[in-house]
Amino acid sequence: MTDQAAAPPTTVAPPTTEPAADLWATVDALWSRLEAARPIGGREGMPLCMLKLSEEVGEVAEAVIGATGQNPRKGVTHTWEDVEGELCDVVITALIALRTLTPDTREVFTRHLTRVRDRSLGPVSP
Repeated sequence: MTDQAAAPPTTVAPPTTEPAADLWATVDALWSRLEAARPIGGREGMPLCMLKLSEEVGEVAEAVIGATGQNPRKGVTHTWEDVEGELCDVVITALIALRTLTPDTREVFTRHLTRVRDRSLGPVSP
């Protein structure tokens, strides 16, 4: 976490295309809506946004346990499609948490993804 305060909420119009086609506009719109409704904002509220990730990861674990029937008392309670949805919720929550830290979400994520790609797969040749 940084010492900087979260960027003030801005009004972002909902994207007019499919959400995945306009990922960053959708992230901004979701962030704006959530930011406006947060009961605790600023530096105090930022850790709560990060804790939401743990909650979502726990829901992935619950769905995997449910899809595999690992809880003998409950049996099979979820599908693999449920797991997919929960994993998507983790990604969305992580992007919104990143947006809470910086309005330059797209640039920060792209820069980091490039470093991970180059480290794992080797740099892309021009």
